[in-house]
Amino acid sequence: MKITYSSKIQILILVAALSVGLSFVSPVSAQGGSYILDTHSQQLIKLGTLGGNVSYAWAINDAGQVAGESNGHAFVTGPNGVGMTDLGTLGGGFSSASAINDAGQAVGRSTTPGVVGWHAFITGPNGVGMTDLGTLSGEGFTGHSDSGGVNDAGRVVGYSLTVADRWHAFITGPNGVGMTDLGTLGGYSSFATGINAAGQVVGYSNTVSSGGNHAFITGPGGGGMTDLGTLGGVFSVAQDVNDTGQVVGWSNTTTGAQHAFITGPNGEGMTDLGTLGGDDSYATAINDAGQVVGYSDTAAGERHAFITGPNGASMTDLNLNSLVELPAGTVLAPTLDINNVGQVLVTAVIPEPHSYALMLAGLMLVGFMVRRKRLPA
Repeated sequence: MKITYSSKIQILILVAALSVGLSFVSPVSAQGGSYILDTHSQQLIKLGTLGGNVSYAWAINDAGQVAGESNGHAFVTGPNGVGMTDLGTLGGGFSSASAINDAGQAVGRSTTPGVVGWHAFITGPNGVGMTDLGTLSGEGFTGHSDSGGVNDAGRVVGYSLTVADRWHAFITGPNGVGMTDLGTLGGYSSFATGINAAGQVVGYSNTVSSGGNHAFITGPGGGGMTDLGTLGGVFSVAQDVNDTGQVVGWSNTTTGAQHAFITGPNGEGMTDLGTLGGDDSYATAINDAGQVVGYSDTAAGERHAFITGPNGASMTDLNLNSLVELPAGTVLAPTLDINNVGQVLVTAVIPEPHSYALMLAGLMLVGFMVRRKRLPA
């Protein structure tokens, strides 16, 4: 997996809103940022930075290596989040890593010299070296591309502008070699967000009939594109897929709310995962046991991280869960990824007791702002 650019913007709004509630608190009175929540060792492990005040982590592999962005550069950590390596850029001033496989190959996007925009990249094992994946518009065009996921063979998926200036999902060969246009569901654009070991790709695409985006899954190796439908509304977004082909994401319902969903193997069927008592919920990742993570509105109008049991059963608020003993006053907001060994990548705010009231004010603003935020159709 991981997180698409539009989803990152939504999550960064969440983090910014949390910060408002802490804006008059001394910097030493609250610890915010990205954490690994280890459900087996019952630890909450804070990730470092590349010299700035905060890091944004987007993906975690089975060794606990984390990929993300800090101080404007992509990074990869060592196992269990230890240490942080600056991956550099493709010659521009900015880079961000969005996914990582079990060999430690990170993918993401970076600005390039002389190009107004960005290109997708892949690194070697453990983040060594950065290779420009190019674009679907080819040489001689000022194109853009971004990576959404990578499997253990190094096959990268993402989205790129074409010669016709449309966003199309793509897949590469092993180790990022070559870029193939996956087409669309009949509309003008598509975006790939995840890939499994068999090369089944998921994402979302415009359709002709609905006028909105629908989640899709492909066959092995990216062949064919199947519309996964919706939960009764007009659009859906797929965010991740596990090795059995179970897909997760979110869809609007007949009432207009947005709910997290899970499918059966190979994308069959779509089950509403419900919410934590509020209006909306969003699934961001799934592991091979079918445990789903994401974030949801609560009945109090806050937005909390959630985890499910195998195959999406029983959505549970991670803030009220006995999987780990959280420091007093901790709020786990967006949950971004989960690996196969029970480590969950979360965004957390850990205030001192005297800042707790201000933090709650920030959470109320989170609920208000995110209900107004919608992905583009």
